[in-house]
Amino acid sequence: MRIRPYGDRALIVDLEDADAVVRWADAVREARLGGVADVVPAARTVLVAATDDADVAVLSAALARVVPRAGGAPDGVVPAAGDAEIVVPVRYDGPDLAEVGDLTGLGADGVAEAHAATPWRVAFGGFAPGFAYLVGGDPRLQVPRRSTARTAVPAGAVGLAGEYSGVYPRSSPGGWQLIGTTDLVLWDLERDPPALLRPGAVVRFVAERP
Repeated sequence: MRIRPYGDRALIVDLEDADAVVRWADAVREARLGGVADVVPAARTVLVAATDDADVAVLSAALARVVPRAGGAPDGVVPAAGDAEIVVPVRYDGPDLAEVGDLTGLGADGVAEAHAATPWRVAFGGFAPGFAYLVGGDPRLQVPRRSTARTAVPAGAVGLAGEYSGVYPRSSPGGWQLIGTTDLVLWDLERDPPALLRPGAVVRFVAERP
């Protein structure tokens, strides 16, 4: 772990991988350190914004003493901000389901079962408003992105790429392997907050009939 200044009112923490990001961000939130205005995770870093009255040097020293929880499994972890576990109903009908079944050796039905069997965590958001990068699923589901991206992926498409799973919040180009579809609205400006899946949340996929 390395802590670096990020402007004059924030610090950025370099970590090994997305699992370490989730565990370290959890630990910072749980520590309720004085002087922390916001915790913003990304793929390999966590940005910690300081309050206006914080001494950034003191905050940096406090962050260096934070010890993340052991292991990255989401079971038993209290969701961020007291949120309930978010259930995402999925029809496992994606155009790449059979190919992912071949890549993993699980078959189409096995991919669906593995995807829904393990709870996931929202590591960070990005790419598009409401898009969440989910980690902590069955490691057998780690597959590469498609060699050629699609010019349009429909809203609600559920995909896999590398260590992540995710749900497209709106129609957009994308190169993830699409294994299913959900009708949940991931981004809604009439909702407070607009994003359904926020960093730290626990997400469980539940299979529906196609």
